[in-house]
Amino acid sequence: MNELTARVQALEALFRHVQATRMAGVPVLNAALAVEAVGFQPVPVEAGEPPAAVGVLVTPWFMNLVWLPLQPEAGADRVGQARARDVGGTSFEFIGAHEPGLGAYEACSLASPMFEFPDQAQARATAWAVLAELRPAAPQASSARRGFLFGRSAVKASA
Repeated sequence: MNELTARVQALEALFRHVQATRMAGVPVLNAALAVEAVGFQPVPVEAGEPPAAVGVLVTPWFMNLVWLPLQPEAGADRVGQARARDVGGTSFEFIGAHEPGLGAYEACSLASPMFEFPDQAQARATAWAVLAELRPAAPQASSARRGFLFGRSAVKASA
């Protein structure tokens, strides 16, 4: 198992545990959804920073863009601190976090709560759509679509 696979599996395991313990019985949970890490891939990092990957974490209570250092303790000193990071040409504010069993990661909220998603397939499709907009190989998105996906516009998407 490579480093990235191990880190993503640990991320999913942590949030499944959080769902079963800290979030148990909390009314903000969408029972139609499950914890799932979507599309994690390595990303370029600044000089001196450890290797990292970015993807989307879907849970029954939130959807976050996650910056996941491949070294669990890298960034453990940034808990609660905001940091602007460029992902796919867009600047996002990530908040540092650290959890036993996972280590350090940074999260940027995309959606919360998750009641607008009728099922896991729709949540997953939205996560992939966000990543498609951010991946360098993707064609440049229109500013209206990018604004809609990242909550920076009142533009409505048509089905």
